[in-house]
Order: sequence, then C-alpha cells, then structure tokens
Amino acid sequence: MTLPQWSGQLAEYGAGNHTVVDKVLPEMLHLVDPHWYQFPPMNPLWHCLLGLTIGVLGFISMAGNGMVIYIFTVTKNLKTPSNLLVVNLAFSDFLMMLTMSPAMVVSSYYETWVFGPLACELYGCAGSLFGCVSIWTMTMIAFDRYNVIVNGIAARPLTKTGALLRILAVWVASLAWTLAPLFGWNRYVPEGNMTACGTDYLTKDWFNRSYIMVYGFFVYFTPLLLIIYSYYFIVKAVAVHEKNMRDQAKKMNVASLRSSESDATSAECKLAKVALMTISLWFLAWTPYLVINFTGIFGSAPISPLATIWGSLFAKANAVYNPIVYGISHPRYRAALYKKFPALSCEASPEEVASVASGATVVTDEKPAA
Repeated sequence: MTLPQWSGQLAEYGAGNHTVVDKVLPEMLHLVDPHWYQFPPMNPLWHCLLGLTIGVLGFISMAGNGMVIYIFTVTKNLKTPSNLLVVNLAFSDFLMMLTMSPAMVVSSYYETWVFGPLACELYGCAGSLFGCVSIWTMTMIAFDRYNVIVNGIAARPLTKTGALLRILAVWVASLAWTLAPLFGWNRYVPEGNMTACGTDYLTKDWFNRSYIMVYGFFVYFTPLLLIIYSYYFIVKAVAVHEKNMRDQAKKMNVASLRSSESDATSAECKLAKVALMTISLWFLAWTPYLVINFTGIFGSAPISPLATIWGSLFAKANAVYNPIVYGISHPRYRAALYKKFPALSCEASPEEVASVASGATVVTDEKPAA
C-alpha cells in the first residue's frame, strides 16, 4: 500500500457513524458501557504504538523481575526475611506483565478485545490483584525499614515466619477485594479503545460507586498514608543520627566518624531511599488511573478512550521500575548478578568494591548501631 493510499484510509477511518465499539465481539457488547459509543474509532497508528509499548514494557518487566527473583533465591547471603518481601514484590510484578502484556499486544493487533467475556473478567481481576499485592508489599517493606531504623536496638527483628505471614496476609486480602467484582460488587468490563478490561467506573448507581470508593481507599489512600507515616519517622531518625555524628566528630576534632560501626546504619539509610523512590514511582504510575476511576463515578467530563488506555498503560509500567531501582541501588544484588552473568558486568567503582567487601548491604537483618 502506497503512502497516499494509507493516508486516505486513515482519513476515512473515523468518518461516518463508526465508533470505537464497532469491532467488539457480539458476545462482549453487554459489557460495554453506552459512554464509549460517542467516540469514533481510534487511528490504527495508536493501536500499533500501544501494542509496541506494552510489548516492550512486558519484556523488560519480565526479564528484570525474573532476574530479581532468580538472584535473590539462589544467592545465599541474600536469603534474608526482609528480602522475602522483595522477592514477593518482583513475583507480583512479573505475573502482572506475564498475564497482561501478551493479551494486550494481541488485542492491539486486532484493535479490540478478542478473547471473550470470561478472559476479560480474568484479565481485569489479574491486573487489580497484582497491583494491589505490589503496593501492599511495598507498604510492608516500609514497615520493616521503620522497625529497623526508628526502633533501633529495641526493634524485634523480622523473622522468616513473620515475613511469610505478612506475604500471606497481603495475598489473601488482595484476592478478597479483587474477586468481589466477579461475585456482583462492581464488574470487570472493556474500557477505552476496547483492547483492555478493568473495573466498571462508569455505572453511576451507588452500589457500583461504593466498590470503587472502598477499593480506592484500601489500595491507594490507606497505603499512601501509612507509607508517609513510616518514611516521615525514618527520615527524622536518619537526620537525628547524622546530626549526632557530625556533633561528635566536631567534639573529637575529626572530619568524620564514618567507620565500620556505622556501615549498618548507612546501609539502612540507602534502603530507605531506594524503597521511597520505588514507592514514589508506583504512586506516580497509578495516580492517573485513580483519577480516571473517580472521574468516572463522580465527574461529568467525558473520558476519552485514548486517555483511558494510556492511563492504564502508565499504571502497568510500575512493574518495570522495581527491578531497575533494586538492580542499580543494591550492591550485593549487583555483585551476585555480575557473578551469575559476567557479560552484564561493568567495572565497579572503588566505593562499590569497598561497600561489597565490607559486607554493607542494602537489605540486612542486623540492627543499626546505636
């Protein structure tokens, strides 16, 4: 097909009475909200771009999270109770992209959801479940850092049993909330350009609205407040510690007191920064989708298919951030990665070599020095 013919086809694509719902399978039409019938079909180039983007994100996420799971589970000095939470985070992110990326790539190729109503519901449920597990796992990581850094030597160390119980609680609670739409409290429906499925945020009755409100409170606002609380006191404790170190160094007339006894505290501070960055990226990713959901149940402004699908895609991208952040900022993870896969190794800086050699690690069961 020549360029003029292609341009002409694009110009005619949105002409007439065609809508974004035209290609939806007949057995799916009962799930489509009337709201979407007002929008013309999307330019096919958008479908190509969306399919390419989710395909690339899926590959990066599955490779990165798969690497995190492998390295943390086969490396002896990384098998700590705290790192079980890290593995659970990588596992949920891996499953999110494994279940969602291929389906969305295929649907983008056909320009509509082609797997039927049941798969649509399972797809929406999977996205909700793994997103919920990720944020609550990050919350548990924040609680663990709060316990170690703020409580100091008075903290009760996290045990393997304690970590596993926390992980089990996260999965059970998340599963309960995300199964609710399958049993009548809200529902999972096609959304946006009809290539993905999510919760029904367009039905205006209060029974439907109540689910979006309660789920938003459970998955977004409650973890946000708990994490802000944890990191407020973490940063405060770190600031007090650093001030005490400077004051003591001044009294002793030395430039710094940094030595081996402070390595544990320094490592914990690094983890606090890493976890805070990861959580910030998660909320940055999911806030647009939260706004779309709450606009749907309360607002009168039209939600376009393109805005909806990009908001959903932006939310899924959080599964890519975590392995990158942990891979860059975790010295022992990086050392183990280079040992298992030498081709990925770059020459380490002297500071990194000294950090690894001294046993300083981002995740540790040891309490910081008082």
